[in-house]
Amino acid sequence: MITMGSQKKSDKEIVNPIDKDKVTETPGLLEYAHHAGSAIIKPEDRGKLKSQALSSMYEQTDLQLGQIRRQIELLAEEAKKIQQRKDVSELIYGAKMNFKPLVGHIYHLYQKENEDYILSLLGPDEWGRSKPSWEYISTTKLLGDHTWEILESND
Repeated sequence: MITMGSQKKSDKEIVNPIDKDKVTETPGLLEYAHHAGSAIIKPEDRGKLKSQALSSMYEQTDLQLGQIRRQIELLAEEAKKIQQRKDVSELIYGAKMNFKPLVGHIYHLYQKENEDYILSLLGPDEWGRSKPSWEYISTTKLLGDHTWEILESND
């Protein structure tokens, strides 16, 4: 049962002793602890955070740039080999041949004194006593795409 006396006590307005300007309705958004039981909030050194982030970023980007640089070097080497195959192929197809070269076989390129080139089945040490006076240029192999790979060269 409720008595009249207890109703009078509850009808009284409660006065908060803390100033309303010093209380927040959103304590989770504060940058600092808002009461004695709050978690400790330490401000971060923003310069330190940026420095660590930049250091990590530089390390990662340098690693990636190094990988790309190695890939570019590899591609440049491959392009150089293809260009060499193209150059020697042009030279061989302009040379005198007394046979039809077969894919996968090895042939030898020589240059005569009159600057004509000749493709031969015989290598520089296979001539025996009848070695010609031609200058040995290279040993080549005919590839499936009809370019010539240099296996050995005089240069």
